[in-house]
Amino acid sequence: MEFNFNIDWIAAIPEIFILVIINFLIVYAVIYSTSPHLGYPILIRNVTWLGVQILFFAFLLNISNPLIGVIAFNNLLIFDNLSILVKSVILLSTMVTLVLAIDYSKFENLNCFEYVILMILAVVGMMLVISSYDLIAMYLAIELQSFCMYIVASLKRESEFSTEAGLKYFILGAFSSGLLLFGCSLLYGFTGTTNYQQLFHVFSTIDKTVDAEISNAIVLGVLFILIGMLFKLSAAPFHLWAPDVYEGAPTSITAFFAIVPKIAILSLVVRLFSYVFYGLLLPWQEVLILCSILSMIVGTLGALWQTKIKRLLAYSGIGHIGYMLIGVSSGSIEGIYATFFYIIIYIIMTIATFSILLSIRRQGNLSKLKYLNDLSGLFISNPQLAFSFAIVMFSMCGIPPLAGFFSKMFIFISAINMEMYFLAIIGVMTSVAASFYYIRIIKLMFFDSETRVNNLNSLSKENSLFLSFCCIFLMTFFLWPTPLALILHNSIIHFCI
Repeated sequence: MEFNFNIDWIAAIPEIFILVIINFLIVYAVIYSTSPHLGYPILIRNVTWLGVQILFFAFLLNISNPLIGVIAFNNLLIFDNLSILVKSVILLSTMVTLVLAIDYSKFENLNCFEYVILMILAVVGMMLVISSYDLIAMYLAIELQSFCMYIVASLKRESEFSTEAGLKYFILGAFSSGLLLFGCSLLYGFTGTTNYQQLFHVFSTIDKTVDAEISNAIVLGVLFILIGMLFKLSAAPFHLWAPDVYEGAPTSITAFFAIVPKIAILSLVVRLFSYVFYGLLLPWQEVLILCSILSMIVGTLGALWQTKIKRLLAYSGIGHIGYMLIGVSSGSIEGIYATFFYIIIYIIMTIATFSILLSIRRQGNLSKLKYLNDLSGLFISNPQLAFSFAIVMFSMCGIPPLAGFFSKMFIFISAINMEMYFLAIIGVMTSVAASFYYIRIIKLMFFDSETRVNNLNSLSKENSLFLSFCCIFLMTFFLWPTPLALILHNSIIHFCI
């Protein structure tokens, strides 16, 4: 027993490391920020860089974890290739998000270091979500992540929009958590277990061993869990909170919402519905297909009429979630591979987008960008930035040979191979229609004669490096796609086996 206990702690060492070190960071920040002898210093920059270091060391611990395929803490958590891959993506993308927001926090006077600590705690929740191997562990991890995100969404207490965003996010998030918990209670009530492996064995023989009423109740519980997940993913028709939260929250927090949490919930959906609930394929597959179609249509049509940048990005994200759900709903290994390939490319494109939006300011008063028209004439004032933004927008359109084209191509191929022709046709049509609002941004930057936007002095070195890396990756991915393809292939093959 003692040996197994030691294995548990070794397997979970990245999460434990973050939780322990974050306490020292809180003590440091509270003591120094309230010190009259030091003049009540503003520690947002210090805490941000210390938070990045914590996440970096957690990343090293994660990728060097010697225990792969271990089920720890009395079957509550699993540590396999897929969880290590997704945790690595989350840790890296959170580090990038924190660094991108340093200058934004300075110019927007966001001098509260607490949001960095809350974002790191949310990352711990996401890591536990990814490794969850029990419905109870899954629910508690989701709540840890959600509570932190409710707070950071309403970070600017003097702003009515931020308060409104946090309140809407809290109310709808609590509603989705209630649906999730109700679904878990139904499954436990009719199966007597909350462990993923035991649930898999139950569902594999459900048609042969239980009567119709119990079978329908179990299917209802699975659908409630799926709806709760779709709320967290902001998939239509459960997307209503996303545009308001994206718009009301500070842009640095919006970047975190857009970049980091989706892959955690999506990996949980893949683990649940491609493994645990695979015996109930038809009921949840129909719901996923419907939500995928609605997300692509709502995301595309909703973005066409937007005049505000962050609301447009919110609807764009809803549309991209629709494409990802195509891969999950196919129920095949190829579909899972295409889904993770898509979301990694999407994260890189989103990082590039926010590295620009967090760096440029309106000419004159140096206030942040809010409307699409604020991008008018960006090519005249900063041609390098305009070209970089154009590359990202073309990649989001799916223009070859950029990386965004290959991510959509793999999704559509996985749907065609499973004979989901209608889903693939809807995806292609909405992708073409979505090109309009991406190209409209390019038109504003290059062909609008107004020159109301300029760069705030110059981009920070960090933002410039991240933007350069993302653009180079998007342009040159087709020359050497092997590393990412092999990493994803090995992780997903071992997960499916």
